[in-house]
Amino acid sequence: MQETWRWFGPQDLVSISDVAQAGASRVVSALHHIPTGDVWDLEDINKRQAEISHFADGSPSGLAWSVVESLPVSEDIKKRSGNWKDHIASYCKSMEHLAKAGLEVICYNFMPVLDWTRTDLAWRTQTGDTCMRFDLIDFAVFDLHVLERCGAKNDFDHDLQQKAADRFSQMTEDECSVLAENIVFGLPGAVEKFSMDDVRQHLAEYDNISAQQLRGNLIAFLKEVAPVAQDLGLRLCCHPDDPPFPLLGLPRVMSTEEDYRTLINAVDIPANGITLCTGSLGARPDNDLPGMMERLGDRVHFLHLRNVTRESDNMRGSFYEAEHLKGDTDMVLVLEAALKEEKRRREQGRKDWSIPMRPDHGQDILDDLNRRAQPGYPSIGRLKGLAELRGIIAALEPRV
Repeated sequence: MQETWRWFGPQDLVSISDVAQAGASRVVSALHHIPTGDVWDLEDINKRQAEISHFADGSPSGLAWSVVESLPVSEDIKKRSGNWKDHIASYCKSMEHLAKAGLEVICYNFMPVLDWTRTDLAWRTQTGDTCMRFDLIDFAVFDLHVLERCGAKNDFDHDLQQKAADRFSQMTEDECSVLAENIVFGLPGAVEKFSMDDVRQHLAEYDNISAQQLRGNLIAFLKEVAPVAQDLGLRLCCHPDDPPFPLLGLPRVMSTEEDYRTLINAVDIPANGITLCTGSLGARPDNDLPGMMERLGDRVHFLHLRNVTRESDNMRGSFYEAEHLKGDTDMVLVLEAALKEEKRRREQGRKDWSIPMRPDHGQDILDDLNRRAQPGYPSIGRLKGLAELRGIIAALEPRV
């Protein structure tokens, strides 16, 4: 299994030296400074490769860029409106340049408007470390009283509406502003940062787009780009919705095993694969992560290994980012299923038998609390997670 580490570029407070010392062998990165819909030029790709392969003093790091996360899909493509045709052409050209540079795996998502959504980016646990948290009551406060979205009341039952009203009445203006900033934080390192007016405008553009239509747009996108990726020797892997249930009246189409199976069957070629994110999918109690790895393993091109603790058994509920081995997902069983899939691939002679994985969304511990890196991407917290995962793999591998 390829041990990878996400790096946001030279501005990342976790350095390439830190990554090497953590023991990762590959790096996951992206060109976040390039606006969504524009072409990634080969020169920019090569520059990022050089930044990864060398330490700050110019000496070789021994690291290589192996996974793109993400090559973002524009809102126009998701809505199949505006400049969507030009953006698909740009996407294909970017893939061509990435393949020419030697990259093989491209992660993307099809979540409308917002990427992962949390209400608190530094929630303090009982032991003093911090992590990201999704509080359903806080989210209802935002939707009902801060954003004041039309139709929001239809998404929350009377009891939750009352709890949100009570909490909102006790919140200061600054607390409401922080809550809004957390929710619209968007993709870490992305160019776009959304204001409330931006959010309202983007949401309005999805008023007439159902989940069925969004799924159709995703499949139409893949029918155009996946064959190109196949010819270029690339593997595309769709990241699930985070969290895996509808928010803000927006459709969600990548939240369950059935969603993934539909995607795979619609464009049934090896290049059309999935990112199995145990944290995103684990926020729903009906998602069987070890089983999904076993049943969908043939198309798992990338593994995000993180854990969450759900605070209820409801399909839509509060949760927080747990330690990698202490959440609601049995990480030992997930890794056992992944190692069995790698064994099958080796026996089949597949060149992609080694699945890239990364420790995702660690908790901020020790010096992380002062460093204040990208939310969800601390240095020591992820190092701890990687060490734990590496230990499980070392114990299981000889027995699989």
